[in-house]
Amino acid sequence: MGSPFWFVQIILKTFRQVINIAKLTNAPLIGRIIDYALFEGDDITYLPKDVLIPINTQLDLPQSEVVPSQILEAFLDKAEYIFLMNFCPCRTSKDCDEHPQDLGCIFMGKAAADINPQLGRLVSAETAKKHLKKCRDAGLVHMIGRQKLDAVWLNVGPIENLLSICNCCACCCLWRVIPHIHPKISKKIKRIGGLTIEITDDCIGCRACIEAGCFADAIRIIDGKVVITDECRGCGRCVEICPQSAIKLRFDESDYIQKTIAKIDLIVDID
Repeated sequence: MGSPFWFVQIILKTFRQVINIAKLTNAPLIGRIIDYALFEGDDITYLPKDVLIPINTQLDLPQSEVVPSQILEAFLDKAEYIFLMNFCPCRTSKDCDEHPQDLGCIFMGKAAADINPQLGRLVSAETAKKHLKKCRDAGLVHMIGRQKLDAVWLNVGPIENLLSICNCCACCCLWRVIPHIHPKISKKIKRIGGLTIEITDDCIGCRACIEAGCFADAIRIIDGKVVITDECRGCGRCVEICPQSAIKLRFDESDYIQKTIAKIDLIVDID
């Protein structure tokens, strides 16, 4: 059986210290211990919102066939167990007032069936899809993958049978620790394959994207123009924020959905 509710309450309190804990990973011995205990085998991908992906006529496909949310739906359609959390641990621990705290994570796979029912409930694929749309409508960004920390704090496993979908906000997301955590760990949080971020000549260096806060600290102003560094995870928040519409997302591969699904299939078994 999963973690008792009282233990989850304690864990939520530690979430408030994630930046300080992340900094500890830069100490060699402590970093290796934390990596092994909480992040071993992780592979997590950020998915930009569907509405940010323009139709690329070179792909010769309708937009409805090349939107990132289809990756989530593919796994929901084949998962035997889908657990919907009653709350988001990140937003709840920070008492977020910018985004709904009750738009929780989704977990799939046999391990999800053992999560404490006080934390949420098992749902159908259609219910989960409606939940994810509500999250997108609320301005949240999805990430999907294998995340050992979830198996640890939920006390379920094995990790190979647990697939996580998080619905993230820039102000509370656990992975706002990326600028502080050891690169060996941060590189496990990835941009979706085939995604290019382009800064057009419309950029006037107004700094709106920087002032809004990039959780990966991936935006710089160089010679009066925005530059996106390799730390970018492709969440697309800067695209939405830019008042000049000068930041664009583009997929250069028509099969990025299939490739992402295949990559996740190799690390997690949810059938």
